[in-house]
Amino acid sequence: MTRETTRHQMQTESFDLLVIGGGITGAGVALDAASRGLKVALVEKGDFASGTSSKSTKLIHGGLRYLKQFEIGLVREVGQERALIHQLAPHLVIPEKMLLPLIKGGTFGKWATAIGLYTYDFLAGVSGKDKFKMYDKEETLELEPLLPKDRTLGSGLYAEYRTDDARLTIEVMKTAARYGAVPMNYVLAEKLIYDGEKVAGAQCKDQLTGEEWTISAKMVVNATGPWSDILRKQDRSLTDKRMFLTKGVHLVFLREKLPIRHAIYFDVDDGRMIFAIPRQGTVYVGTTDTPYAGDLDDIRVEEADITYLLDAVHGMFPTIQLGAKDIVASWAGVRPLIYEAGKKASEISRKDEIFESESGLLTIAGGKLTGYRVMALKIVDRVCKRMEQRFDLEFGDCQTKTIALTENPFESYQAVLDYEADLAKILTENGMDAKWATYLVQNYGRQTDEILAAMKEYSPDAMIQAEREFAKAKEWAIEEDDFWERRTGRKLFWSV
Repeated sequence: MTRETTRHQMQTESFDLLVIGGGITGAGVALDAASRGLKVALVEKGDFASGTSSKSTKLIHGGLRYLKQFEIGLVREVGQERALIHQLAPHLVIPEKMLLPLIKGGTFGKWATAIGLYTYDFLAGVSGKDKFKMYDKEETLELEPLLPKDRTLGSGLYAEYRTDDARLTIEVMKTAARYGAVPMNYVLAEKLIYDGEKVAGAQCKDQLTGEEWTISAKMVVNATGPWSDILRKQDRSLTDKRMFLTKGVHLVFLREKLPIRHAIYFDVDDGRMIFAIPRQGTVYVGTTDTPYAGDLDDIRVEEADITYLLDAVHGMFPTIQLGAKDIVASWAGVRPLIYEAGKKASEISRKDEIFESESGLLTIAGGKLTGYRVMALKIVDRVCKRMEQRFDLEFGDCQTKTIALTENPFESYQAVLDYEADLAKILTENGMDAKWATYLVQNYGRQTDEILAAMKEYSPDAMIQAEREFAKAKEWAIEEDDFWERRTGRKLFWSV
């Protein structure tokens, strides 16, 4: 569907639900609602996933550290969700073993770690070879020689999942569109509109052409993440429960500069823990967690962020010496947390919460990438309940536990590996590096067939051109960063 066709549909049709915000939460809401039979429109003022949903640590993980805060329910929920999302998109949500070093004077001792990882596995339903293992000092240093020999006591190795947060968002959005949702990026919801006292849609503006129109909808969901309070204030429903924003920064280095063998979750001197995660030919390190009150459309990596993360790397890997000159890419984003008086940024819960105003505006905020599907379920349940009460309309139950997040999906992770192996053989036989098989499959799954079919020859340049055409025709890519960062990840991991 062209942009002009989508705009015309938004201008001329009425919708059951308007979703404002095109990150992972908004995409999840659109898919859940559309798959239940609601007529859904969605607008995003920038590109899809251009906010927080492309700025995470890119893990579908269970939140091990939340056990320390006794958030058992949150750990259980997201732990179980990560396995489900892996089933729904096995090419995009990939198993990743995580090493948790036990360091003298660190956060976790041997017994506390064993008990914590056992509880973590139990809550998440981990079984078989994915269950955690404990290692002594010698075994740990053999697994990861860069760890400090004088302070390493041992380690735990446990299961997580790695993803590309932006591509996950795009695939969820594409799936929502296949179920009839009407999404459009680069459209600003300038002003809510009302029918009497009830919210009934929004006045919108195309950020590319300046054209304005009104979208009419029976209900509106505010899924704008860090921008949530702006709409709530406009709706005159902003209360003491409001957003507390914290900034998270990640730095990317060449793998040869930080040649770790595993993804590692390690201690920092201030009591926090951060990740170092290999990805393709790079390693990325993060994240920071500091209060943020600046421009939401211009979040920058600052010198203090760089110093903090470099100090963390040097503290855990004493033989490694990195400087700012070694940073090949970076990203910074903000987390939309719910304010809790008296708590530091790292102590605030990552739980989600729904706010419902007297006008009927529903806002979903907080939460984690891993929990997007459950967040959508909760708020669409609320939408359906209100639709029944106000409009005598009934819709079905949530379907998203069984909806694959790509066309022509893989039936298992082994099928992904088999497809990748076959693709690697084809590429190498035609003079291309086998690494591009991993890249293509982890981005596109079996949609890779369409990329290959559009290539006029087997070469990296021809592949880029085919990807561009695919991103524009099938994935709403418009600006350069839409392609280089959010459709392909090349800006962060493959341009070096």
